[in-house]
Amino acid sequence: MKLHELKNTPGAVHRRKRVGCGEGGGHGKTSGKGGKGQTARSGGSIRPGFEGGQMPLYRKLPHRGFNNKNFKTAYSIVNLSDLARFEESVTEVDAQILAQVGLIRDAGLPLKVLGTGEFARAMKVTAAKFSGAAKEKIEKAGGQAIIA
Repeated sequence: MKLHELKNTPGAVHRRKRVGCGEGGGHGKTSGKGGKGQTARSGGSIRPGFEGGQMPLYRKLPHRGFNNKNFKTAYSIVNLSDLARFEESVTEVDAQILAQVGLIRDAGLPLKVLGTGEFARAMKVTAAKFSGAAKEKIEKAGGQAIIA
């Protein structure tokens, strides 16, 4: 197949709609704009939430309280089952190593280790946080859970 042999799928290409060319064309008189007024004019659009001058709903409702979204700490999360996949030669693991291997995306985010999976190796794991189960399993296997 070459570029000059390409053809459009039947029905993919439509004629341009010609408005304002008489009633017989189906788009005459008001040219699909309805009646008169603001919406018939060029550039005449009403912004979302505008209720014709009536007090809008979002201004009627009370805006109270506190939302923690802006101050939330995002963590890179890894499970013990992921750490167990490392070779026996690896004895120390931190966010940099996990990012190089591809288990986490961003080494700049604080790392949290969760306790899903089996773990039976003496490994030194450095992270910002550990779940209770993860810390228990690491120390039970003879490793260290270091909070950085």
